[in-house]
Amino acid sequence: MTFEPTPRAQAPPQGQPEEKLAPIAGRPAGRGTALAILAGFGFAIWLILQLFGPILLPFVAAFGIAYVLHPAAARLARAGLPRGIVAALLMVALIAATLLFALLLYPLILAQISILASRAPVYVGMLRDFANGLMAELQERLGPQFVDSHLRDLVSSQAGAMLSFLVGAITRVIGSGFALFNVLSLVIVTPIVAFYLLRDWPRLIAAIDSWLPRRYAEVIRAQAREVDRILSAWVRGQALCSLLLALYYATALSLVGLDLGLIVGLAAGVLSFIPYVGSITGFVASIALALAQFPTWGGVLRVIAVFVVGQILEGYVIYPRFLGDRVELHAVWVIFALFAGGAAFGFLGVLLAVPAAATIGVLIRFWLRRYMASPFYLELPPETDAEGGKTSPSPAKVASHESV
Repeated sequence: MTFEPTPRAQAPPQGQPEEKLAPIAGRPAGRGTALAILAGFGFAIWLILQLFGPILLPFVAAFGIAYVLHPAAARLARAGLPRGIVAALLMVALIAATLLFALLLYPLILAQISILASRAPVYVGMLRDFANGLMAELQERLGPQFVDSHLRDLVSSQAGAMLSFLVGAITRVIGSGFALFNVLSLVIVTPIVAFYLLRDWPRLIAAIDSWLPRRYAEVIRAQAREVDRILSAWVRGQALCSLLLALYYATALSLVGLDLGLIVGLAAGVLSFIPYVGSITGFVASIALALAQFPTWGGVLRVIAVFVVGQILEGYVIYPRFLGDRVELHAVWVIFALFAGGAAFGFLGVLLAVPAAATIGVLIRFWLRRYMASPFYLELPPETDAEGGKTSPSPAKVASHESV
């Protein structure tokens, strides 16, 4: 999303009175107007999210699709193809790829879910036996006064109940995730809205650019280009990284013989857009399943080797190649933004978290640069003379401070 300068408004011919815009053009009134507009704009966004949050998901998804596909559409349009035909071709290709993914992976994932449901009682029994053995060992070491039979029964029963709840929750989440794609709004509304946005993207950006206040237009365009640079690098780079990691973990865990390797690998890759969450979740789930499935430590060690190699590829090959130093979003800031967006607006907040975090980060860096270049930051404290009076800083001290 780039903002190109638009022609400036021409001055009125001589002899004709200018419009009375002096109070708006003045510095105090201009700042007050800008703050009022920003406050109103922020309140309008918050109100829209509160009132129409349940129906905004297809539109936000369509905007994201149009944003990701815009560079390809722009290249094809520069080659001479009409923008409408380009948008239609890209949307058809995206729908075909989505259907191919569903046809290829959906039966395999359903088969793995059935395996998980059938083996859940076995996993519950194994966890209960492990808890009983652990409590018996604690009772032997600490004595019956610390660990009695009632506590052992409570721990074993709660361990089985916790695993049963976890398996049921995972099954419901996976099922609802696929059912989400069958919702009429996402299947029909999202591609249609994405097509229109992709077709009209240049006119949309030109319209937004024409609304910018002329006095601050260049500054706003510069910050918008910076947000676009960071956000596009993160979205496209993170999508490629998540796809490669999902393919690697799903293939490698299936090859080492883990029964639910496909589901765990895909989940670890998809969740890798949250720093450290995907790899840690996939590792813990894989180790737990390997301990329950393999009779010897050889299978567990193979699973550990898969994640060790995956971390090496992720840290030294995939992320430096597709993300590198172009993304100025710290991992802690991304994690906070995702959890804050999810807590405030649910799944819609998760989708909007990274764009909001990128925008806030750019604005904070901009105002920090302005602050560090202002007299409020650069002004030195007055020096004290021998009689206790205040004097101006010496020229040498001022020059030393400015050089720093």
